[in-house]
Amino acid sequence: MKKKKDNAEQHDSQDKEPGKIPWHPAFVAALQLELEAYKDILEFYPEFPLTTEPLRIDCVIIKKIKDVEIKKNIAAIFRTWNILEYKSPDDYVSINDFYKVYGYACLYTSIKNIQITDLTITFIESRYPRDLLKYLKETRGFTVAEVQKGIYTINGDILPIQIIDSRRLSEEENIWLKNLRDKLDLSQVGQIVSVAKKLDRAAETAAYMFTILKANYNVLQEEVNMYPIPSELVKVLEEKGWVAAWEARGEVIGEAIGKAKAEAEAETEREKLIAELADKDAQIIKLQAELEAYK
Repeated sequence: MKKKKDNAEQHDSQDKEPGKIPWHPAFVAALQLELEAYKDILEFYPEFPLTTEPLRIDCVIIKKIKDVEIKKNIAAIFRTWNILEYKSPDDYVSINDFYKVYGYACLYTSIKNIQITDLTITFIESRYPRDLLKYLKETRGFTVAEVQKGIYTINGDILPIQIIDSRRLSEEENIWLKNLRDKLDLSQVGQIVSVAKKLDRAAETAAYMFTILKANYNVLQEEVNMYPIPSELVKVLEEKGWVAAWEARGEVIGEAIGKAKAEAEAETEREKLIAELADKDAQIIKLQAELEAYK
């Protein structure tokens, strides 16, 4: 197993390094989009500082109305205070991570003076947590149940705990978390854009789309010359100014999207011209009929 740093600030500093993909802001945006139906009763606190020292929780979600049941699959275990730890696609939840976040939960209850039974822990990663689940079952004596596709509950502790393999989540129910990764193709990106355009959540979708496009840039570059570019994707990239920037740098994806846009505009003009000609033909036929009637 590869070694990892246990520094609580590791992902925070990595996200801010030049050229790095900002997975964690996109993760919080994905959570907000996934739980859109409960926006009035949930408060989100990304990078929640536990102390004046560099100890931060990826996201704390507070349920403002205690007795409201949340039916969303990823939040079915939620109680009043909910701690979430996210791992980017090239990372994973280790045994050390498990205890680190568990320690955060204990510290949080102490700082906030709350009951630990009113708190939950959720880990989200892009792979099956084989080693961690094995450890929790064989060493800790916990039981593990896959309650829904990709969602594993850990039973036997005072805290409700779940581990989510985002790759296995439902495409229909969890489009935001499932696709928060690299190695997406054009059709998948186009589908995300199409759904995003229907939502009135500009800030969240902008942060999310920025990360998705940056993470999948190389794949998109390879595919733009082989497959049609979804019109919704072209529109969003234009609105963000990315097409112009890519074209200015002479990059393949910018040129291809610019070409797709030009072709779409030309097709629109052709359709407009055909409609105008058809209208004129109809007018001529009408005049001819009137002349015949006059004779």
